Amino acid sequence: MIADVAFDAPVAHPFSYRVPDGWTLAPGQRVVAGLRGAQRTGMVVALREGADATLKPLLRLADAGPVLSPAQLELVRWISAESLSSVGSTCAALLPPPLGDAGGVSGGARRPPRAASAPKPELFVGAGRERRAFERIEGATGTVLVVAPDVETSARWAQRLAKLDRVVRLDSGVGDAARAAAWPALAAGAARLATGTRSALLAPLVPPAQLVLLDEHEAAHKPPGHPRIHAREVLLERTAREGAALLLTSATPSVETWWRADSGRIALAPAPPAAWPAVALADTRGILRREPLTPSLARAIRETLAAKRRVFLAISRLTSSLACDDCGTVVGCEECRLALAYSRAGATLACRLCGRARPLPDTCPSCRGRRLSPFGWGAERVEHAVRRRFPDARIARYDPEATRGARAGAQREAAAAADVVVGTRGALRLFGPASLGLAGFVSPDQFLRMPDFRAGERALAFLWAAAERVGAAGQVIIQSQHPSHYAFDAVARQDLAGFYKHELKFRAELGYPPFRRLAFVTARGRTPAETAALAERASAALAAASELTVYPPLPDRRERMRRIVVKGRADLPRRLEGALASFRESGAPRRGIIDVEVDPLEWPF
Repeated sequence: MIADVAFDAPVAHPFSYRVPDGWTLAPGQRVVAGLRGAQRTGMVVALREGADATLKPLLRLADAGPVLSPAQLELVRWISAESLSSVGSTCAALLPPPLGDAGGVSGGARRPPRAASAPKPELFVGAGRERRAFERIEGATGTVLVVAPDVETSARWAQRLAKLDRVVRLDSGVGDAARAAAWPALAAGAARLATGTRSALLAPLVPPAQLVLLDEHEAAHKPPGHPRIHAREVLLERTAREGAALLLTSATPSVETWWRADSGRIALAPAPPAAWPAVALADTRGILRREPLTPSLARAIRETLAAKRRVFLAISRLTSSLACDDCGTVVGCEECRLALAYSRAGATLACRLCGRARPLPDTCPSCRGRRLSPFGWGAERVEHAVRRRFPDARIARYDPEATRGARAGAQREAAAAADVVVGTRGALRLFGPASLGLAGFVSPDQFLRMPDFRAGERALAFLWAAAERVGAAGQVIIQSQHPSHYAFDAVARQDLAGFYKHELKFRAELGYPPFRRLAFVTARGRTPAETAALAERASAALAAASELTVYPPLPDRRERMRRIVVKGRADLPRRLEGALASFRESGAPRRGIIDVEVDPLEWPF
């Protein structure tokens, strides 16, 4: 027999090996084989009869039996095709590690999927969504898999579910042996409940299965590394294939998910309106030049501290666009309607999508005012201002995304004990529901000014998450040069539908997701000249493909890479693969690396 084995490597094809006599082997089982002078673990994707003495033999079994059924292998191939990742890399990322010597994972889900069609996925929004999800799990009769955006949330849900039955975990918060043992336990039905992160997406489940995706809008569901695909898309595909039930929860669903609900493909199950804090909008046009706090926000801080309640002041580390201090207009690209990225060194504005650059304008395009500036307040400046006004308060800065190690721990401890916390969105993890007396947004316009079509969606998520952490007797104060923006209005009115109505109209008019798909094609060479040449050739190959809109290659700030933005329809991955295959086969010199990310969430410019 000859085995075709896929490895965790950026190659699309498997490698062929001779199966030693007497071995019992099946597709979906992992083996150890020699590859380029090293012993590597790979996935058997096919077996065929044949004899070829020139082929290397497989060295040993990594698992006692198959870890993937034929249906699961087909799902892996779909994930690989959608994300333009190799099958081997997909398996390496989404399976528990083998323990070696055939003592590793076994027990792939051999039961055939249910013949019945899958029920319509459900989306829980609003107050009590996690409680409602728990009640759904409590009433489930089959296996339940809860997929969380991070290890901390997975562990928290494992503790909650332990009240119902035995729970196994499939995330990096437990050891390799525990993850490996959980796989056959689920396949055999010995464990009914499981929690995990993205690495749990292929876990074997006994029908009737229930899958739950927590906080589906979180970018953590699509972490760096292959396969670059959102957990939501994998679970939607899996439930459609297997007939399983899928439940999604979110405070502020992604625009893609709301669009599916709006079109009837996902059942929206909202909760009654929850108790909501008073939301006030402070118009900052023409003010806040020397002081980050408006009189209304300063007064609210004083009243909240007097009531012995905590204050969170939200800031952003990013200031990258130009705005008018008089009317609040953000200078944007007329073609793409994205905020133009501001370069202080180059004294230019540039669109990070179409590449058009322009010198800094002398006047505002809306009001003709002459006060244009890269407005923004960093954490240090805000902290200094608050200390000056409230010297007796305990004040701390917390930016978990920017600190690591012992310093991060010390910063977290100080913030946990502080009366006033100045921080980014990550700092919200310090606070439970209704634990704040006041959330003040010093300059949320910075979120809207980012050169990213998802800017409004991200702003809404931050604002809404903060409002949920403020008690009904508390306040949310939003200082903005755009007090009428529909994201702010949605929070003030507690009206999600109003936000998505505006956002979907904007996306439809400009051809952004979910109406078109996007991809980043990145070229890297050894030198800036090689990078530029490689990017130009790749761009020409992509432009020659039909049904693709290809934007000019754009360099990063250090000229280390050039990124090509590509728009397409639902079949974008297939057309990209075809265009890049033609590029590889063209024979043109192409020193360097070409990398592709389909459906990117983070705008990297």
